[in-house]
Amino acid sequence: MKKFFSEFKEFISRGNVMDMAVGIIIGGAFTSIVSSLVDDIINPLLGCLGGMNFDQYSLKLTGDATLNYGMFISAVINFFIMALVIFVIIKLMNKASSLVPKKKEEVEEVPKIKKCTYCKSEIDIEATRCPHCTSILEDK
Repeated sequence: MKKFFSEFKEFISRGNVMDMAVGIIIGGAFTSIVSSLVDDIINPLLGCLGGMNFDQYSLKLTGDATLNYGMFISAVINFFIMALVIFVIIKLMNKASSLVPKKKEEVEEVPKIKKCTYCKSEIDIEATRCPHCTSILEDK
């Protein structure tokens, strides 16, 4: 049981899990802001064109059953505004990250491929035989 809790603690303390948790919390708060923008500002402005708020549009079916298509229109508007805002934020973040000069890594990368001395094909660095021409390769 102690091992289980230590593994769980290690899982929770990973950076990406914490980032995801923060993102979900901020996303929930952001959703309420965008919903308020749509419900309290955009829908009344659009409702001026039609004479009433989109949320109030509905179709009476039978008895007490109603089809609230105005609520659906509000949800679609809400989605598009959310997608637009996320697109703009990501675009700004990419622009900002491209302005920051990147550090060159001091460690040189070890090559992962080499050329066959016989057929000049690119092959894995650890290969002892060329998969293309089947020549035996000498270690260099």
